[in-house]
Amino acid sequence: MADAAVEFLLGNLKQLLVYNANLISSVKDQVDSLCNGLRLLAAFVKETTESRSKHAVVKELVRRIRIEVYKAEDIVDIPSRLHFTEYPMKLRSVGKEIEDIRRRVKEINDNKLFANEVFRNTESFTRSPPCVEEDNVVGFDKETEKVVGWLTAETEELEVISVVGMGGLGKTTLAKKVFKSSSIQYEFFIRSWVYVSQVYSRREVFLKILYDVTRENRDTSQWSVETIADELHSQLKDGRYLIVLDDVWTKKAWDDLKLVFPNTNNGSRILLTSRNKDVALHANTNLPPYQLRFLTDDESWELLEKKVFPKGSRCSSELEDLGKQIAKKCYGLPLALVVIAGILRKKDKTRGWWEKVKEKVSTYVAMEPEQCMDVLALSYNHLPYDLKACFLYFGVFPEDFEIPVWKLIHIWVAEGFIQRIGDASPEDMAEENLHDLVDRNLVLVEKRRADGGIKTCRIHDMLHDLCVKQAEEENFFKEIKGLEPSSFISVDKNVFRRLCVHSRVIDYISSKPDSSHVRSFLCYAKEEKPLPNDLITYFPAGFKLLRVLDVRPINFPRFPNIQLVHLRYVAILGTFKVVPAAISNLWNLQTLVVETTFRNINIQADIWKLLQLRHVYTSAASDLPTPSSKSRKNVTDPLVNENLITLSKVSPNSCTDVILARTPNLRKLGVRGKLDTLLEEKKGSCKFNNIARLTQLENLKLLNDTYPTPPLDGKLHGLPEWYKFPPKLKKLTISDTMLDWEHMSIIGKLEGLEVLKLGDNAFVGECWEMHEKSFTQLRVLQIGKTNLVHWEAASDQFPQLERLSLKHCEQLAAMPCRLGDIPTLEVVELSWTSSTAVASTRLIKNKFKLLVFPPDQEN
Repeated sequence: MADAAVEFLLGNLKQLLVYNANLISSVKDQVDSLCNGLRLLAAFVKETTESRSKHAVVKELVRRIRIEVYKAEDIVDIPSRLHFTEYPMKLRSVGKEIEDIRRRVKEINDNKLFANEVFRNTESFTRSPPCVEEDNVVGFDKETEKVVGWLTAETEELEVISVVGMGGLGKTTLAKKVFKSSSIQYEFFIRSWVYVSQVYSRREVFLKILYDVTRENRDTSQWSVETIADELHSQLKDGRYLIVLDDVWTKKAWDDLKLVFPNTNNGSRILLTSRNKDVALHANTNLPPYQLRFLTDDESWELLEKKVFPKGSRCSSELEDLGKQIAKKCYGLPLALVVIAGILRKKDKTRGWWEKVKEKVSTYVAMEPEQCMDVLALSYNHLPYDLKACFLYFGVFPEDFEIPVWKLIHIWVAEGFIQRIGDASPEDMAEENLHDLVDRNLVLVEKRRADGGIKTCRIHDMLHDLCVKQAEEENFFKEIKGLEPSSFISVDKNVFRRLCVHSRVIDYISSKPDSSHVRSFLCYAKEEKPLPNDLITYFPAGFKLLRVLDVRPINFPRFPNIQLVHLRYVAILGTFKVVPAAISNLWNLQTLVVETTFRNINIQADIWKLLQLRHVYTSAASDLPTPSSKSRKNVTDPLVNENLITLSKVSPNSCTDVILARTPNLRKLGVRGKLDTLLEEKKGSCKFNNIARLTQLENLKLLNDTYPTPPLDGKLHGLPEWYKFPPKLKKLTISDTMLDWEHMSIIGKLEGLEVLKLGDNAFVGECWEMHEKSFTQLRVLQIGKTNLVHWEAASDQFPQLERLSLKHCEQLAAMPCRLGDIPTLEVVELSWTSSTAVASTRLIKNKFKLLVFPPDQEN
């Protein structure tokens, strides 16, 4: 996208001016001029983010901006790969090119005035309300009953009831069914339905409601908006009314309209539908909105059958199995089902035709853009400029791919989509962007973390198709498809800076395409594929300007010689024991993800030299290098990496004061190996004390891996005193430590602890007795496999506990009856736990939700 590209390029130019001023002195004026021109373009791109989809002139200008930005980016990026002596000469040679680009930037800026004139002269339009078929409605009976119940509840205050959901999910259909129900017609004599939409007129909205209320055709041509509003307010104040505001997009729209609705304490109601959860919460902070669900597979088939076959007729048994498969591929979205039903009706109902549709359901839906894709695209077009790139990036993942949030956030940051504001970290701001997209019903939450945060997410397949289509139109990324290797080479890498290859990736790499302009290479294939030895020298070396390399499914026989100075994110899998010293030259690296088949890995790279490095993830226990004075050019500076916030997983031997003192801002630390070495005291101190000095640490994982020593021989015999743990610790995970339950009293004293995850064999013993007050802030407790039989707790234990999860506690006789004294407890999850423990939980008098797995487990 042009806006993201401009911002990223400006950042690169800033680095160029700051760190290489002596090298670019001959072209500094041109670079300064280019920066100034780009800032003007950035402002233009942001101003036109919502309008460009409607105006071809502006769309073309943005396309030209993107082309010029890419050219400038190449000029800035390519010289940085040259030798020190070549750098000034190369920059002088591209000075003329920079001047040419500056001239073209000025032309585009001049044309911007023309584009703005287009905006001023284009009449605003109001989108027509959607055509809602009120017959053959499927799956809304229970939903209608709930909403009607809220609208007719015995509360006198004016209430706003909101229904939110993704575009095409059926919000308007549900609202229509509610509006026309006999209960509503009986309760509300004054009723009005008004369609708001993205582009609305307060005058037209108020006039529509006024007519519905009075049923009078008045000459209001000379009335001001304020006069109409006053008259409407007057008409509504003496009666009990229901107003439906359908398709409200913004908080401002609600603020514009709400003043005409009087609160006369007579039980009046407003029913609001929106794609944006924030709008609903803004309209009523006391009542959470009703989140409309997707249709089930059975409901999807029922709706499809009703739409394809006229009343009284049914689908033949020959087509029913195909019909159900077609319905399933619409993924519960009513709008897609209605569109595909129309396509099936166009031709004779033959098995061959239905087979063809089944193979490419999303393609056929996309062939009717006005009915489906354009409706979905409204949500994208309405996004703020800084969220558009984040949303489109979901298209780089395959359909139905469950996306780990940590990965998504780190890649967004590496791509330059996240602009820091104030003291907030880029990761925190990226997470805010994700929550915003979830609240706009564009992203679906698949799994949540123990603390309630989003762990994995995905998007609906129809939105995935929208992302891919929009991304190709905007040259944002390209997915390489096709069975013939020759089809790979036809892709114009100069246009598409991001490439996704999810199938036949080795064939693609074997074709050795020109990848000199590619900035991101992503592969999320389902199966691992070994990389042939003869391709290691080409890949990834053939991608000279890469920023993001995520190729987890490719198995490298050895760690590649990566000399890519622009690389910010790398995720790699292979059979290697060493991260080589050459990684030390990746001075832009932010995230390093290494997965190996071995239990230990030696990081020979001087990571203390990588001052941009923020996250290091390794599947094996990593031995970190000891910092040396050569890690920094200025040896008088402290040898610290203030940006490093994640180290997972390191060996206990790396938890030395020399190493951990270099990570003062570490927020997440995972330690894997023989943990008893952490507690061995030497000269009155132990390695765990170094962990305790990490004043910013919030998340600590302790994974006891004693291999090849038997686990019992590596059993921990105790824990440090509670005051020797990191002071800001919020989440603690322990596994295979085989501690005695009596040591839980130490953990219970950690005042800030909110999440405690006890993995398999973290604690052993038949009895756990809790007597003193403890775990005062704990919200989540997970207990894995253990031989625990008796668990006794006092009434003042876990006063803030919200979720309790037990897995494979097969010997537990009963759950503590005191769980009934915890008012905050919401969920108790028992997986493969003894039937007596399940039965005792059912007897506890508390309002928590009980989840039992497997579901058919005996009471």
